[in-house]
Amino acid sequence: MDIAAMSTMLSQGKIMQQANLSVMKMAMDSAQNSGQMIKDLADTAKIMEQSVNPHLGKNIDIQL
Repeated sequence: MDIAAMSTMLSQGKIMQQANLSVMKMAMDSAQNSGQMIKDLADTAKIMEQSVNPHLGKNIDIQL
């Protein structure tokens, strides 16, 4: 195999590796954004539940 062909193959390998890394970073960012949105949704649901039933969880009935 000559030097030019080997150089071309190495260059293509580097480009493929960079493309794979970019796709992986995009997937990680997407997963992080999805996780943050789920957390925000859960927080919103908790706030809405407390606004509908503000008295729940404030008192404990204990009889001995």
